[in-house]
Amino acid sequence: MKMNTMNNVITSTGSVRCRGVSKVWGDGTADELVAVDNVDLDVAPGEFLVMLGPSGCGKSTLLSMVAGLEQPTAGTIEADGQPVTDPGPDRCMIFQQSSLYPWLSVADNVGFGLRLRGTAKTRRREVAQQLLRTMGLGDMLDKHPDQLSGGMRQRVAIARALAMEPRVLLMDEPFAALDVQTRSKLQDFIGQVKRDSGASVMFVTHSIDEAIALADRIVVFTARPGRIKASVTVDLTRPRDPRSPEYHRLNDHLIDLMRDEVDRAFAQQEGSIS
Repeated sequence: MKMNTMNNVITSTGSVRCRGVSKVWGDGTADELVAVDNVDLDVAPGEFLVMLGPSGCGKSTLLSMVAGLEQPTAGTIEADGQPVTDPGPDRCMIFQQSSLYPWLSVADNVGFGLRLRGTAKTRRREVAQQLLRTMGLGDMLDKHPDQLSGGMRQRVAIARALAMEPRVLLMDEPFAALDVQTRSKLQDFIGQVKRDSGASVMFVTHSIDEAIALADRIVVFTARPGRIKASVTVDLTRPRDPRSPEYHRLNDHLIDLMRDEVDRAFAQQEGSIS
């Protein structure tokens, strides 16, 4: 394990580059709220980066800005050296809920982005069949989302993203709503997907165990306004053994980093309620 605690700055050569990124909701109004404050962050090609922090610390906001769904109030974001100003097929977002189109078949959901791109129907089905077979859903092409379990729907959502051959997968707590067993299976699955696709991954979670299971590197955020508190490189052998002494040392270290931030986040929430 390699840890580098710093004041907002993490540097490496990367496929995603954030410099001085801030996001202020209600900028200039009485309800102004600083969600993300002066964040510098690089994500290397093929890196699995997990963003860990308390609720409301700006992790999802930063992910949305990298996706181009939100614009920073200050600072710049680049993907593969190009400024991020809008959503693009090089960056695919996967949300906590699968967001599948209920009126489309599984195959048509997977091929939806390809359809918008103008890909022929036969080719879209070929791509869907190949991806779904890889994900253990090869016999589900003509089913509809309401015929699938929650874990199956998330696998379809991941297949839909992968069909676009993105350079970066942006994942906002994609397994949070799933039961423990399904969540564990999909953690293993997404690790394999990342290795096979070569994509970089930016993954948001509140779970220390999930972060350790998945990450090449864990970035710990402060309570709001979200700043980077620490960067932890995870050197544990895959698959990670939660019974190993090394795992427990890393887990304890992350708990120590998170403790004060969680307390601050709770205090902020109590203050806003009162």
